[in-house]
Amino acid sequence: MAGHSKFKNIMHRKGAQDKKRSAMFSKLSREITVAAKMGMPDPDMNPRLRLAVNAAKAQSMPKDNIQRAIDKATKGEGDNYEEIRYEGYGPGGVAIIVEALTDNRNRTATNVRTAFAKNGGNLGASGAVSHGFDRMGLITYPASVGDAEKIFEAALDAGAEDVSSNEDEHEIWTAMDSLHEVVKALEASIGAADSAKLAWKPQTTVEVDEANAATLLKLVDTLDDDDDVQTVWGNYEVSDAVMEKLG
Repeated sequence: MAGHSKFKNIMHRKGAQDKKRSAMFSKLSREITVAAKMGMPDPDMNPRLRLAVNAAKAQSMPKDNIQRAIDKATKGEGDNYEEIRYEGYGPGGVAIIVEALTDNRNRTATNVRTAFAKNGGNLGASGAVSHGFDRMGLITYPASVGDAEKIFEAALDAGAEDVSSNEDEHEIWTAMDSLHEVVKALEASIGAADSAKLAWKPQTTVEVDEANAATLLKLVDTLDDDDDVQTVWGNYEVSDAVMEKLG
């Protein structure tokens, strides 16, 4: 298992979603509805729905909103969303994966392509960059739940493959097929996670210099702000010194 990482910079800046609660709730609701439509509407019987509900609870989404999103699926309401993955390159040659849930493929493709084009990147074909990532499960806990040693031991006992801790949070990586089992085991030992999802973990990372960092982060934020985009992953790291200069 690994030690420390700066995955908070690899995925995306958390502030981008925190500033827009309503947009975040909309994305969480969409995932809940899709998960409920794809399986049983009971979180205990539907692992994907359970993860979606847990993610919503971690963001303090009201119970009524969660139930309403599930009810949409059971009543056959709401749009039929499809899952689409886009891959491309950002400033400095970093690899980016964009996961979307959309009811209009053309609209989403246009928006994503435009975001790349206007912010120093270019959209590639399917599979262009995903070969440089591993598909894994990612579970996060706030740093306040315990020190790195405690979380490391709990994760190891639960069957996790990798753990990294920093001053903000603990990141626990699992095999893709083991995510749900590890989540349950950790819930029993240290409580509910902040988030648990399938993720794209870069096999290697690229250090982005100050010249490219501002444009790259603007690209990530632009993608993240799109209603159809659920998650943005990348293989980049931005040093604390550069982040401080960018404000």
